[in-house]
Amino acid sequence: MIDATAIVMTKNEEKNIVDCLKSMKGFAKRVVVIDCGSTDRTVELAKKYGADVFFHEFEYYAKQFNWGMDNCNIDTEWVIRLDADERFPKKLRDEIESLVQKYKGKNMNGITIEANFYFLGRCMKYGLRNKRKMMLFKKSCGRIEDKRRDAHSVISKGFSVSTKEKFEHYDFKDLDNYIKKYNWYATREMMDYMEHIQGRKDTRISDSEIKKQRAKKYGIYYKAPKYIRAWMWFLYNYLIRLGFLDGKEGFLFCYFECYWYRMLVDAKIYEYEKFGGKFETLKALD
Repeated sequence: MIDATAIVMTKNEEKNIVDCLKSMKGFAKRVVVIDCGSTDRTVELAKKYGADVFFHEFEYYAKQFNWGMDNCNIDTEWVIRLDADERFPKKLRDEIESLVQKYKGKNMNGITIEANFYFLGRCMKYGLRNKRKMMLFKKSCGRIEDKRRDAHSVISKGFSVSTKEKFEHYDFKDLDNYIKKYNWYATREMMDYMEHIQGRKDTRISDSEIKKQRAKKYGIYYKAPKYIRAWMWFLYNYLIRLGFLDGKEGFLFCYFECYWYRMLVDAKIYEYEKFGGKFETLKALD
């Protein structure tokens, strides 16, 4: 067990929350669930499996997570950033414990982990597969950057390391929920993009791979023409990065993630540029 608190944000996650919490048993000293109005058994199950449950109105991920760090009596050395559809296998837990012990007393303040990402029950081995994030950081110097979408963990000092083992990202919900969620994401992505081009500075990212991904996103992808870039991103991941080798699930994943979602973001950028106005008030996904 490590001196860590896992923070999990939920709304109607009864299909995912149990496996998530089980993966923290015997590993994290404490689990905090921040719920924003579940109407299913999420809260009941979270309490049953040992989590401390808090309620807070949701605006966007980073704001909710940072609220939890400031208001849920977090007194452990480490904080674990975990979604309800994510879990840590035993080999990963063992590796993290070894890394914490190895760098004890040194200035290692973050641990970045890559995902085994499942779509329609199949693990994506090709194409857009290398989803990674800093999932552990020292409470004394770590936060989630203030972005509405694609918000990374940041540390104000020291360095981060990466694990060899991966975490499992497996959402048991159906395509209806996936489509609803990514429409919800697209609005937030549009807002972050508009603020970026209006001069908002990006936060310092310590992980070199995530830093390169962010630079490519704004320095290459968003420099390409609207609409065409969604096609290019789909073809790059499906053909050049061999996404077709993941079968039917790979085609659907590349289509939704690389083309449909990115086209939807472009459409929302166009809508905002055409009609202007203020950003809508954000709320939790229904």
